[in-house]
Amino acid sequence: MATISPPKIDMRPEQPYLGIRSLAPFKGLSKVIDQLSQQLTRWVAANHVETSGSPFLRYHVIDMHGMLDITYAVPLHSALPGNGLVTPGVLPAGRYASLVYSGGGISGNRALIEWVRGNGLQFDSWDTEQGDNFRSRYETFLTDPRLEPRKRRWQFEVAIKLTDND
Repeated sequence: MATISPPKIDMRPEQPYLGIRSLAPFKGLSKVIDQLSQQLTRWVAANHVETSGSPFLRYHVIDMHGMLDITYAVPLHSALPGNGLVTPGVLPAGRYASLVYSGGGISGNRALIEWVRGNGLQFDSWDTEQGDNFRSRYETFLTDPRLEPRKRRWQFEVAIKLTDND
């Protein structure tokens, strides 16, 4: 059963990160995320990188019936260089709509999208042949899987950048 917090809007600063970008099918996304998580965790440890918070999954392009363009990443205190597989990136500053959910990513995302649209706001996004493109849309993994192995109990924050002209 999904639990969903009330949505909110806040201003967020620019957030540098290091991550691994990949294309993944919607069906089977969890397996790809697990692989990227393991790769990035090993790389961060081997390179003695100090992160500034929980890992997150950035959605660049979403096509629920095709491929998703994603980055599994860790936030940093300041920008660092990557090395081929692991690349630097930045979540842009701005207004974000967000909420925290557990037990169902589709339900959490749907609730946020409906709330934003119901309040007459717009996402900083655009459509292309590849799917829905986002200036910044990401889900932060709030639960440490070493402490809670049951994925249905994990908490996530989904945050999507809003347009600057609302």
